[in-house]
Amino acid sequence: MATCRLLRTAGTVLTATALLVSGCSSGGSAPGAAASGQPTDGGTGAGRGAATATLKPLPATVPAGLRPYYDQKLTWRECGIVGFECTTMKAPLDYRNPGAATDLKLAVSRKKATGPGGRLGSLMVNPGGPGGSAIDYLQQYAPQPDAVRARYDMVAMDPRGVARSEPVTCLSSARMDDYTRVDQTPDSDAETDRLVAAQRGFAQGCRARSGARLGHVSTVESARDMDVLRAVLGDDKLTYVGASYGTFLGATYAGLFPSRVGRLVLDGAMDPSLPARTMNLDQTAGFNTAFTAFAKDCAHKRDCPLGTGSPEEAGRRLSDLFKKLDAHPAPTGSPRTLTESLATSGVTAAMYDEGAWPVLREYLAQAQKGDGHGLLALSDSYYERDPDGTYANQMFANPAVNCLDVPGSFSGPDEVRAALPAFRKASPVFGESFAWAALNCAYWPVKPTGEPHRITAEGAAPILVVGTTRDPATPYPWARSLASQLSSATLLTYEGDGHTAYGRGSDCVDTAINTYLLDGTPPPADKHCS
Repeated sequence: MATCRLLRTAGTVLTATALLVSGCSSGGSAPGAAASGQPTDGGTGAGRGAATATLKPLPATVPAGLRPYYDQKLTWRECGIVGFECTTMKAPLDYRNPGAATDLKLAVSRKKATGPGGRLGSLMVNPGGPGGSAIDYLQQYAPQPDAVRARYDMVAMDPRGVARSEPVTCLSSARMDDYTRVDQTPDSDAETDRLVAAQRGFAQGCRARSGARLGHVSTVESARDMDVLRAVLGDDKLTYVGASYGTFLGATYAGLFPSRVGRLVLDGAMDPSLPARTMNLDQTAGFNTAFTAFAKDCAHKRDCPLGTGSPEEAGRRLSDLFKKLDAHPAPTGSPRTLTESLATSGVTAAMYDEGAWPVLREYLAQAQKGDGHGLLALSDSYYERDPDGTYANQMFANPAVNCLDVPGSFSGPDEVRAALPAFRKASPVFGESFAWAALNCAYWPVKPTGEPHRITAEGAAPILVVGTTRDPATPYPWARSLASQLSSATLLTYEGDGHTAYGRGSDCVDTAINTYLLDGTPPPADKHCS
C-alpha cells in the first residue's frame, strides 16, 4: 500500500489497521475484477500471473549461530502507560551472517493477562502497513476484547525498520511536505519528469539516512524476529492476530515455521502469490468498490456534495473537483494549500471505514466551495503528519519493506502509460493516480530479495483467514486465495464495507474469532457474517 501510496488510517476518525498501497507490494487482477466484491478465478490467483513457487519452511532446529538470540533474557520496565511493560530484544541484522556488532534492537511491549481464567500464553498483534507501529496499536486499541485480554499476555513488537525498532528514515519534514504535494497525475513530460525526480529523491534519501538497514527489513526477516520473540517469551507456539499487511507477516511465519503455529488470525488477508502489478490493479478496483458504496450511500443524503445520481455521475463530479484542484489548489487557512494529490489521499483515507463517510461528505462540500482544510486534515492523517509538521516513519518503512519483498510494478514511465487504460477501467476516479504511484520501486536503491510465492504451511495447526467482501485495500478474492493456499486454513467472510472485520461491529465475526483464540476451535468452513 503517493509514490508509495499510503492507504492507511489513523486517529479517531478512521480505523487503526491498514495496508499501504505501493508499486512494490501491490498489483492487480483483470481490470475491475474486484469491483463487485466477488472473487474471480474461484477466488485464487490462477490465471492472473500468480506464482507457482512455494515458500519453504526453515529447519526446525535453531542454528548454533542464532542460539544466543533465542536464549536471551528480556528485562521489562514500566513505559509510561499504566498496565504496560516495555523492553528491547536483540535480533541479527542479517540472519545469514549474525554478529553482535550489527545487532538490531527491536522494541517490544506487553500487557499481562488480567484474569479471570487460566493464562493461555502470549498473543502477538500487528496492525499492518507495512510500517504500522504494533506497539502503538497494542497500547491504544488491543487491550480489547476483555475475554481475550483476560487469558493472554497481549504483546507487540515494532517490526525492524518501524517506529521504535531501528526506524528507516528518508526525508526531512519539509521535504516530505513537498513530496506529498507532487502531482500524481502528470499531464505533460515536464510533470512526469518532476514526479520521477521526486521518487528518485525519496529513494536516495532513504539510502543516505538508513544505510545497511535498508537491505534487511523484509517480511521474511521480520517473521524470523517474531520466532525469536516467541521463544524468549517462553511460548512453544505462536498465537497471533495480524491485520492487512499483518496477514502477510503472519502467513510468512506459518510458511517458515509451520510446526510452531498456534492460533493465527489473518484479518484482511493479502495474497502472497500475486505479482506487484496484479495486486495494484486489484487494490485500484477495490477502492472503486468502496467509492461506489460511498456514492450510493451519499445519494440518499440531502447534504451529498456529489449529487443524487448514479455512482458514475458521482465519480465524474469528484474527478472534476480533482481537476479543479490540479489547476488551482484550494486555501486551507494555513500556508499549505490543498492540491489534487493531497485531496486524493484524503478521499482515499476515508474509504477505509464507512464511519468516516459523514466527515468526507462535509469536507468534499467545503472543498467544492474553495475551502480545503478538511480534506487536508484527512490527508495528514493518511500520511501520519502531526500538527507540528513532523511525520511518523510509516511512510518511509512502507516502501522499504515493499520494494524489498517483491519486484516493482513498473520499470519506467512508458510502462505506466501503457497500463493506464487498465487502471482507469479498474477505477475511473483513482486509477490514474494509483498507476503512477506504483512507479516508486523502479528507483529503489536496494534490489528486491523476494518474489511472489504461494504459502501452504503444511503441517500447521488450524489457521483462521478473514475477508471482507467490500474491503478496498485487501480485496476479498485475496482472502479466498490465501485460505485456499494454506493447508489448514478456514475462511471467515464478513459481508460488509471497510477494511478488515475484527472489532468493527459484527458480533458474528467477533464471536467466531474470540472462540477460536480462546478454545482453538475455528468456525465452520466458509462461514459468512454480516
